Amino acid sequence: MNRQTSTTMAPVSGGEATRRLLPFAMMVFLGYLTVGLPLAVLPVHVHDRLGFGPVMVGWVMASQSIATLLTRQFGGVVTDTRGPRPAVLIGMLLCSLAALVYGASVWGDCSPEIALVLLFVGRAVLGLGESLLITGALTWCIGMVGPRYAGRAMVWVGIAMFGAIGGGAPLGSVLLKQGGFGAMALAAAILPLMACLLMKGIEPLPLHCGRRLGFFKVVGLIWPYGTGLALSTIGFGTMFAFLGLDYAGHHWTGASLGLTSFGASYVAARLIFGGLPDQLGGLRVAQVTIPLQIVGLVILWLAPHPWIALAGCAILGAGYSLTFPALGVEAVRHLPPQNRGAAMGAYVAFVDIGLGLAGPLAGTVADRVGYPPVFLLGACASAVALAFVPRLPATQENI
Repeated sequence: MNRQTSTTMAPVSGGEATRRLLPFAMMVFLGYLTVGLPLAVLPVHVHDRLGFGPVMVGWVMASQSIATLLTRQFGGVVTDTRGPRPAVLIGMLLCSLAALVYGASVWGDCSPEIALVLLFVGRAVLGLGESLLITGALTWCIGMVGPRYAGRAMVWVGIAMFGAIGGGAPLGSVLLKQGGFGAMALAAAILPLMACLLMKGIEPLPLHCGRRLGFFKVVGLIWPYGTGLALSTIGFGTMFAFLGLDYAGHHWTGASLGLTSFGASYVAARLIFGGLPDQLGGLRVAQVTIPLQIVGLVILWLAPHPWIALAGCAILGAGYSLTFPALGVEAVRHLPPQNRGAAMGAYVAFVDIGLGLAGPLAGTVADRVGYPPVFLLGACASAVALAFVPRLPATQENI
């Protein structure tokens, strides 16, 4: 393989950094709609149409994150050795394939058990696709703008991801009503292919020379930041897995609006405050954002009306929005450029750990004491993260 020496691609201004990141945001947005479209309808589909209980709903929702976690190392290796562009392309194609597998669960005359197996297969394929897509996209973005703007790169990729979640949830509900689960699956299969067309206009990165650390060595360097991220993610995971069923249990309508509220608040916080992790340091920002997550989750736990639950979703979105880049800018600065893909893969893997724990744990809680206490579980996990963050070492210089 031809290994080129990296060139300096850091922009001279924040405005130039943003200009370079916008095409990536659009590309990730289209690809990540495959994740967003099923979020509001998949738990209800498994529970109401297939007839399985909340524990199985939790496992279905968690299975994607488990698959993503198990393939983060692969995603980082592909990104560092082949380049971010091939990683993103393969990830997009796998996301499209996953949606087709979803569709097969309803297009064929399947028993509920076979349909459930197909959903698990689709979630596993989507997990691998997401691993390659997000690891490649984050590495590509940071390479295009330089470590100085690593936080901004994470901000814009996150805006695209959660914009896709916030917009995809109600869109998925509309598609479900108009054409059924199969229509949602078909749309989710087409959108990543559209995203692939945008890659033609984005400059590829040269590969970096230098010794590459092993993946688990990378994990050893960034695990303190990842642990805080995983704990913070549990609350976010409980909301996405069980908000729809919580609304149904209260006989409320508009659960998809809760996901939209989360996504809109998430995007707004990043647009307004996205530069703070680079400017103030990630740990200072996290000490503000994690308490916001706790407040949002407590509101969801105690909400007596749906509009109050919407407020809880919005506050949770604003808090979680900057937690990821806040801890991420600290993590990525511990590693040289030739390990950036592994660093991003390892760091984002802690999101998968948090989501993977959230589904089964919250499903067990819901099965025993109902749906509202699952949000209290998430608040407790975020409280542990808040206690953990001040003990993390802060970095002062970019690599």
